[in-house]
Amino acid sequence: MADPKGFLTHGRELPARRPVDVRIRDWKEVYQDFPRPALTKQASRCMDCGIPFCHNGCPLGNLIPEWNDLVYRDDWREAVERLHATNNFPEFTGRLCPAPCEAACVLGINSDPVAIKRVEVEIIDRAFDEGWVTPQTPTARTGRKIAVVGSGPAGLAAAQQLTRAGHDVVVFERADRVGGLLRYGIPEFKMEKRHIDRRLAQMRAEGTEFRTGVNVGVDVTAAQLRAEFDAVVLAGGATLWRDLPVAGRDLKGVHQAMEYLPLANKVQEGDHTVPAIDAKDKHVVVIGGGDTGADCIGTAIRQGAASVTQLEIMPQPPAERPGSQPWPTFPILFKMESAHEELADGGGDRVYAVSTTEFVGDADGNVRALRLVQVEGPANGFKPIPGTEREIPADLVTLSMGFVGPEKAGLLQDLADSADGEFFDARGNVARDKGYMTSAEGVFVAGDMGRGQSLIVWAIAEGRSAAAAVDRYLTGQTALPTAIPPTARPLV
Repeated sequence: MADPKGFLTHGRELPARRPVDVRIRDWKEVYQDFPRPALTKQASRCMDCGIPFCHNGCPLGNLIPEWNDLVYRDDWREAVERLHATNNFPEFTGRLCPAPCEAACVLGINSDPVAIKRVEVEIIDRAFDEGWVTPQTPTARTGRKIAVVGSGPAGLAAAQQLTRAGHDVVVFERADRVGGLLRYGIPEFKMEKRHIDRRLAQMRAEGTEFRTGVNVGVDVTAAQLRAEFDAVVLAGGATLWRDLPVAGRDLKGVHQAMEYLPLANKVQEGDHTVPAIDAKDKHVVVIGGGDTGADCIGTAIRQGAASVTQLEIMPQPPAERPGSQPWPTFPILFKMESAHEELADGGGDRVYAVSTTEFVGDADGNVRALRLVQVEGPANGFKPIPGTEREIPADLVTLSMGFVGPEKAGLLQDLADSADGEFFDARGNVARDKGYMTSAEGVFVAGDMGRGQSLIVWAIAEGRSAAAAVDRYLTGQTALPTAIPPTARPLV
């Protein structure tokens, strides 16, 4: 603990966001640079607790007090080594994770927690700038071949770990670029895709092979995959989205968020000049109050929407931790993300405790309005409140209500048909044993495909753990770290 009084003398501080009227004109990340002296002060606030609950809050078991202390002491080279010891991709988690580690910070019991995410992202960004992030090629090759299906955070983490263990790893991705939802689900203003590309350059130099545009289960059958490879890691995510089956759902202009967001990202990749689904000059309604909904808000604003309204069926969360969500659990709080700030600045609205009852169309089959009603809280089953019905304009609607599990048609169903035992669990996810193996011999699963929709830190942690299990399965032993068992349940 380099500064025993750091948490007493310095308050929590984060980098400022660029002015709203400036940042909505481009797609660059919203935060301004954070001065090095300010970051040193933030690192000094870490109390180096005897029992660091931030470790428990983070599924990766990140060595948070250690790298906070190293940053304070200006030993950045060692700080990135400690950061990489538990996390393959801190540049992703530092930007995208909701930070359960900060919710579990002991300082947060009666003060503002340590700015862990900011310290994390500053360490890794400096490491890339200084050239400290280099390929880690294996000293020997095993000759074993492993297929990883899906190139999101779980798949990339598993692939990198297995490549470094000396195996020949091929990552299959059905999209035209590697990255999964990191590439096409996360808007550029939240994480610029150069962060993915520079990490992929490292992975390719280490020996990982990527095959894009391959829909496993269609272009390559499950039987072919198992015949060609010694082991398979399923890391395709929980991509089966939750729908809203109300009247008018089939009207033109009503889209899933993951139909809308990828097209906007493809414009930033240079594939198109205008997205096929464009919010320009339209009244946009975003249904869903989570992070994906916020991504739709920021995207619509940058595309020049006439208005944006966000709807959420749950009541507005409290601003401070409620007694029902005590420390160190992850509290559900009212958040003002950058997109929400932009929404408020433009006169948009976030509406809570409402349910959509109908999409209203025009004579040409386009959505023109949305009918909603206020509802009582979840304890009352979201019962409609009579007399609160109303209609709001809507030329474009995005459904951002989360995901219900993995897509079963094709690959998963073929594996299930050939498996020796139950392939799916009671929730419809891919079942696995304590070693991440499914009921199909040599087929493992990691990330959302096995645990259901979750956080990026859980995806990376499971990818790392599944890699260790695969390595042990193929060689009888492993030196790869196991972050978590598959039965673990998060605080968030």
